[in-house]
Amino acid sequence: MPNPEDYSGMAALSICEALLLAMNDHAILPEHEIIGVLRDAAASHENAVSPEGDMEMHRGVAVLINRIIAGGNSVRRP
Repeated sequence: MPNPEDYSGMAALSICEALLLAMNDHAILPEHEIIGVLRDAAASHENAVSPEGDMEMHRGVAVLINRIIAGGNSVRRP
């Protein structure tokens, strides 16, 4: 059975991606700013200082954010 915390994380990610898309669609934030927000988020996890068990989680989060950037999931590209 999946961990209920996984549902919370997936919901939060979906909501954040939807908000980033809406901000880009309505010209509130341009694509380069959205990518900057994502890069900042990834960097904060890449540079996290915490016990070794938590470091695996931080590395995984950074990898996921970097995949989102590479895949263009948070901006609509023509």
